[in-house]
Amino acid sequence: MKKEIIPPQFSQRFFRWFCHPSLFDVIEGDLIELYQERLNKSGKRIADIKFIVDVLFLFRPGIIRPAEGFHHLNNLSMFKNYFKIAWRGLLKSKVYSSINIVGLATGMTVALLIGMWIWDELTFDSYFKNHRQLAQVMLNQSDKGITYTGGTIAVPIADPLRTKYASDFKALSLVSWHNNHLIALGDKKVSMQGMFAQPDFPEMFMLDMIYGRRDALKDPSTLLISQSLSMALFGDEDPLNKVVRIDSKMELTVGGVYRDLPLNNTFADVRLLIPWDNKENWQNKVTDWDNHSCQLFVQLNEQADVEQVTEKIKSLPTPYIKPYKEEIMLHPMDKLHLYTEFAQGKATGGRIQFVWLFGIVGTFVLFLACINFMNLSTARSERRAKEVGIRKTMGSVQRQLIGQFLTESIVVSLIAFLLSLILTELSLPAFNMLADKRLTIDWTNPVFWSLTLGFALLTGIISGSYPAFYLSSFQPIKVLKGTSNAGRFAFLPRKVLVVVQFTVSVTLITGTMVVFRQIQYAKDRLPGFSREGMITVYINTPDLQAHYDALH
Repeated sequence: MKKEIIPPQFSQRFFRWFCHPSLFDVIEGDLIELYQERLNKSGKRIADIKFIVDVLFLFRPGIIRPAEGFHHLNNLSMFKNYFKIAWRGLLKSKVYSSINIVGLATGMTVALLIGMWIWDELTFDSYFKNHRQLAQVMLNQSDKGITYTGGTIAVPIADPLRTKYASDFKALSLVSWHNNHLIALGDKKVSMQGMFAQPDFPEMFMLDMIYGRRDALKDPSTLLISQSLSMALFGDEDPLNKVVRIDSKMELTVGGVYRDLPLNNTFADVRLLIPWDNKENWQNKVTDWDNHSCQLFVQLNEQADVEQVTEKIKSLPTPYIKPYKEEIMLHPMDKLHLYTEFAQGKATGGRIQFVWLFGIVGTFVLFLACINFMNLSTARSERRAKEVGIRKTMGSVQRQLIGQFLTESIVVSLIAFLLSLILTELSLPAFNMLADKRLTIDWTNPVFWSLTLGFALLTGIISGSYPAFYLSSFQPIKVLKGTSNAGRFAFLPRKVLVVVQFTVSVTLITGTMVVFRQIQYAKDRLPGFSREGMITVYINTPDLQAHYDALH
């Protein structure tokens, strides 16, 4: 007897589940008939695949059966009732509600603080509108199988990049390292960090000019200053064309004032830009390829690829360096802050590892708060069992009960979210001191509200999902008889959640204690000298260095 060949059973069962009863016989008959034709023509494998595709395409409005229990309901009134019952439940059980809200709010606060820190790190240097086209030229020095990667390059590298590879670069600029400079205007003297920069720098980084023009550095006697430096020297006066003295050597004219750069920026501490071609800049006279003393930033053309351009230019300094092998590479501006560790000339890590670490910690803390909510909700299952039984007896379906319990958890989550915003605002000063940041909550930013509200709703859905499905699964007959327990495995998920909760908590506490003790050990160990009475005085400015003897 020949064995009957049938379509894939899981697809056929799925079709029977969603198909409207009035269309079921006709459509299934056509599907089986079409399947037999394909089976005879192309074989079972092709026929099975096409049958599955046909079933998926049939899963659409007009064919899907209507949801039971919802066709005669007023949805708006239903949701109003959900929220009304949820609110009454919170007021009725004040202690239980307070524990749930405070637990969730604490987890949300930690997650928000860590999320703000991560966002600040990930958006580092994104202030520049063309940051995706910006990169730093770095070098790889290889000797005896060991490769060192650094950002200090030789001055002569810039000229061939500007001429020979002009088709790949829109602009480039040599800059010195950031140094303290003494700026004087009459009796006023301030010390600020600044650097020498070539004329293309302000345009490359699209500095936001308040006064003057970006091309002011073309004149060796003209400099650009930041808004904060302008306020320190000139107050509310117009600073343009005013003369300031730099390091008691250079008298330069203010050619423009740019808006201060944000703190999550490579050049955040730079308050003045001095022309590269000024006679006091010794670096503009360097012609030695072995003298690595400055930095070089480039702006790629929009169609240029970083890796392809790196491959083209990497051997540029190699013929001029004899003791060891030297090559250059482009390190994108978007990775400059997060990827500072290199292995064999390739970026392997850096602060990005801390971003991942703190992201995982924040996720686990919020996860613990959600588990706590789930456990508290299921612990009260006996009190809610009769409610579920009566509701089902009166005609409620499981979907409605799930909606009710999810609404309750979302209401709790939203209240916890509002409390977490207050806690976050109060915690920011201490957190900023700990993290060396200046994070603030942008209350007027719609993106912030969209992300955080979505975060609160998602937290409510996740934390309420298990209680909703668990409570709504009670059988009316059993719960009304006082036997709501569905079997020996009914509380297994809850037990698993408790074990996970304690495991994660112990792991986080242990990790925190280990890190704290390591830090305390580093702080308290004997340095080999007496710290009492010792101070540190920075003498980065040339004026102070010239009067070093006065400190004795």
